[in-house]
Amino acid sequence: MLWHTENAVAGIVAGFVTTTALHPLDVVRTRFQVQDGHDAVVPKYRNTANALLSIARIEGLRGLYAGLFPAVLGSSISWGLYFYLYNTTKSWNRRWRGEDLGAGLHLISATEAGALVCLVTNPVWLAKTRLQLQGPGLGVHKPYAGFADSLQRIVKEEGWWALYKGLGPSLILVSHASLQFMAYEEGRKLALDLRRFYHSGDKKEDVCLKPSDFAILGGLSKVFATLVTYPYQVIRTRIQQRPLRDGRVKYTGIWHTSAEILKHEGATGFYKGIVPSLLKNVPASSITFLVYEMVLKLLQKQ
Repeated sequence: MLWHTENAVAGIVAGFVTTTALHPLDVVRTRFQVQDGHDAVVPKYRNTANALLSIARIEGLRGLYAGLFPAVLGSSISWGLYFYLYNTTKSWNRRWRGEDLGAGLHLISATEAGALVCLVTNPVWLAKTRLQLQGPGLGVHKPYAGFADSLQRIVKEEGWWALYKGLGPSLILVSHASLQFMAYEEGRKLALDLRRFYHSGDKKEDVCLKPSDFAILGGLSKVFATLVTYPYQVIRTRIQQRPLRDGRVKYTGIWHTSAEILKHEGATGFYKGIVPSLLKNVPASSITFLVYEMVLKLLQKQ
């Protein structure tokens, strides 16, 4: 296949599988992220297990899978487009440099791809957040009937620009994927070198990584990127909330949101929801990279 189409297909399959399997933890993470201690939007869940049980009891399966369609759509588009653009920009940078890429150019390639994906998918993530913050368990009416209705109502009530609420922190969060891909690529090279060292008697081209290696590297790279960039995920979720009934917007931008969190919640407020986030995203990342590498290998044999 030309122009890294196989990378896009592998990314789409990987994104679909992981998002569908682990979506309830994404709902929990989003709800924890907006618990700001005043003007409560969601109930006060004690921990991740309590949140899952409470949502299941009050809202049923639909509550645990609120916003699933935009999550699957956004994830599939994001991973497919990201892997496609990332491998394309890597090829361009490799031709420009005429050598293997190091950590710096892996970071640049991932950042270029991430910024483009961010511009395409922000409205989808906005709709997902809004859908995850409504339901009978939240004590508010459900203003949105579904994905398409949420986009239409947001545009009608808040204007076209509202579809890009949270774009600022989203662009900053491009660094999350950039750091993860840099860590994954560098870890991949190190793991391959170690395998070649321990199998020095074999031909160099016969030594390759195992599926378990891809899963471990995918998980570890996600932990690294999450710990560094998580505060911006909280900021983005707060900004993307639906305006209050009187039309007020609780959080107006990155600096205002950061100041409010620090004032009312302290530094720990920037890490609300990190436990369900890691519980969802670390295995999701392991599965994503494992599925991606396996599907890519299968497609390249065609």
